[in-house]
Amino acid sequence: MNQVTNVSQLEDVSPGDWAFEAVRNLVERYGCIEGYPDRTFRGNRALTRYEFAAGLNSCLQQIEQLIARSGANVTREDLETLQRLTQEFKAELATLRGRVDALENRITSLEANQFSTTTKLSVETVIVATQVFGEENAATGEDIEDEATLGYRVRQSFLTSFNGRDRLRLRLQMGNTFDARGGSNITNLNTFGSNTGNDVRLNKAEYRFPIGDSTMVWIAAHNMNLDDVADPLAPFTTSATTGANSGFGAYAPIYYTSYGAGVGVSHDFSKKFNLSGYYSAGNAGNPSHGSGFFDGQFVAGTQLTYRPSANAGIGLVYTRSYFPGKDTGFVSGSVGSALADNPFQGNATSTDNFAIVGNWRIAPAFSIEGWAMYTRANAEGGSRDGDTADIRNWKLSFAFPDLFKKGNLGVLTVGNPPQAYRVEGGPEDEETAWFVEAFYSYRVNDYMSITPGFFVITNPENNRDPLWVGVLRAGFDF
Repeated sequence: MNQVTNVSQLEDVSPGDWAFEAVRNLVERYGCIEGYPDRTFRGNRALTRYEFAAGLNSCLQQIEQLIARSGANVTREDLETLQRLTQEFKAELATLRGRVDALENRITSLEANQFSTTTKLSVETVIVATQVFGEENAATGEDIEDEATLGYRVRQSFLTSFNGRDRLRLRLQMGNTFDARGGSNITNLNTFGSNTGNDVRLNKAEYRFPIGDSTMVWIAAHNMNLDDVADPLAPFTTSATTGANSGFGAYAPIYYTSYGAGVGVSHDFSKKFNLSGYYSAGNAGNPSHGSGFFDGQFVAGTQLTYRPSANAGIGLVYTRSYFPGKDTGFVSGSVGSALADNPFQGNATSTDNFAIVGNWRIAPAFSIEGWAMYTRANAEGGSRDGDTADIRNWKLSFAFPDLFKKGNLGVLTVGNPPQAYRVEGGPEDEETAWFVEAFYSYRVNDYMSITPGFFVITNPENNRDPLWVGVLRAGFDF
């Protein structure tokens, strides 16, 4: 039988009493009644109480499956409605199921097994084995002494809604992976590459709410990022459990350069056009001079996104950043060369960043996504005051969804990671670095995936020998 998601689609159901209205609300909220393929219960007649009881039973089973499968929340009011309906149709349900006690026990179980009637708990766990190979450390030129590692990252997100349209997100994180292995930030991993020293830390604290039907507002007390409010248009590489193993292969660096408290807004002009903007301050909670919400490290940016269809999109992105001397080293998001992340060797730096991002799913089994980005960096004090630098990077990924098996994913990526091609008054990257990544994500079941892969960087730091990174990752989402 085809699934029906609106009670008005059941042509022979009569809205004659309170039970109709009650079931109508449940159906439209949870999509939980089945009808025949012709959207009727066979025949131009009123729905009998027995047939109504059958629909009620189906609705109850569907809601139970939704909670078991996806953690969907059922409100206290809906639970009370279900209880009243089972009492009203006790005789019919007893005939249908043998004992109405089983239904009452199910309602009790639904209520008891939900994490909360307002809050959903989601957990993302990554276990990763990795090894860096090469002839020399990219930073020192000495022999590589990096050992193979087995690490992890765990995220627990508490998603709370008070009216069905807003969301409070609190995310806790712990992990033990290390960055800059082999002497280069280009070897950094995707967002699962986080080291908290095995301590549990608050990773995200934000509240979003709508204004009207087309505008969403964010207020974040910690870790505000551009991709919270704007789509990075990289559907097959950003996921920490099934996406790219590398940091550079996952996101455009323009999305990596903020991490503090902030505000954001996103407005849909139509189904195709969206304009988003945000402001994030790295030391917003510190009242000292040179910190705070307006007097320290910050990133302000905007993105105009055009989606001609569900399978394609293009975005124009601009951000303005400032990094005090104590916060330099993050100019290019810690996924590029040492000079790209710190072009003026510890002096305060401002940047203007421009990027074009996009994706196009050409066919069900083939998609392209990528970006091109340019950064103009300016020294804002110290011995390098007034110096400028040009930093560029680009990436192109070829994705093959459902490769060899439905739910699996293969991706091949090529690009140039961030490098400082021109630096006034100081050293610059003279040799072009090339980046190549390949990975295959095998979907074991709805909750688990295994992703082997590798990536390689040539000339990682001015003509150093190539660095190879092998990765085997297990991802769990539930």
